[in-house]
Amino acid sequence: MKKLKLGVVSLGCDKNTIDTEMFLGNLVNKYDLTTNEKEADILIVNTCSFIESAKQESIDTILEMAQYKETGNLKVLVATGCLSKRY
Repeated sequence: MKKLKLGVVSLGCDKNTIDTEMFLGNLVNKYDLTTNEKEADILIVNTCSFIESAKQESIDTILEMAQYKETGNLKVLVATGCLSKRY
């Protein structure tokens, strides 16, 4: 059975980078990883909302990635991190 392709976008601080690496470590055996968002079946956006510009970047990135539901393979879009926790 073919594995689903997983893509990740990590925004913000070093803590987000570490968090992203941690959950990727848990998922790497279950999914094929891709750096091409257009190819991903599942995309995780690890967001930041520490300052207004980071919040806006997170929102913009989520909206940009959501477009791959129409133009790519995307079936599931997951928002994690500060923005999703705060709002």
